[in-house]
Amino acid sequence: MGTLEFFESSADLAVALRLVIATLFGCLIGWERVVKRHTAGIKTFALVSLGSAVATSLNIYLAMLPGLGADVSRIPAGVVSGIGFLGAGTILVTGKKQIKGLTTAASLWVTSCMGMAIGAGYIVIGITCFVLVMIANVVLMNLSNVVEEYSKYMSMYIEVNKGSVTKLSKYLSEEDLSISSMTKSKEKTLQSSDVALLIDIDSSRRRSHREIIRRLQELEYVNYVEEV
Repeated sequence: MGTLEFFESSADLAVALRLVIATLFGCLIGWERVVKRHTAGIKTFALVSLGSAVATSLNIYLAMLPGLGADVSRIPAGVVSGIGFLGAGTILVTGKKQIKGLTTAASLWVTSCMGMAIGAGYIVIGITCFVLVMIANVVLMNLSNVVEEYSKYMSMYIEVNKGSVTKLSKYLSEEDLSISSMTKSKEKTLQSSDVALLIDIDSSRRRSHREIIRRLQELEYVNYVEEV
């Protein structure tokens, strides 16, 4: 029996090794999330991957018992729906209308699917899933940041002195930054006398968002600004 055939078999040692692999891969995916300071980390991803692998291995074991007639799709279906609830807990909507935790929630869900594949002995697919998750979270994330940095569309949270909203609007117009929407935020400002604004702008040309923010920070009536 070859190495791959052994890992895919139902032998106790093979199943135990698959659980170790699932836990290790979950740790590595969680490590990437920790580096970027997200909510769910190494332990959460490791346990999700391990639990999914155990549940799938158990499901296959029960299906193989003579006369039991276990439904091989029931436990995996329960794992997928259960992880949906866990992932939903990582998604937050801030007072600045920022949606945070979507990537972490998606990563948890995919990690559970990876764990199920490994637990079922589908080693090649499990490894492929792990590699693709790391590519998506590291390589594609960096590519996405570059694209967003020079997008013509930008959303900002700005705190300005009371009575300076008109000045800000005029400045943006002079910079060829068209305001598509401007709303007052309920976020607590650094200075109680300031006004907090959520502004969506369209630029006439591609410009660095960091440069736009830097120039806004130099205005005397702007006390805080960040992209959201």
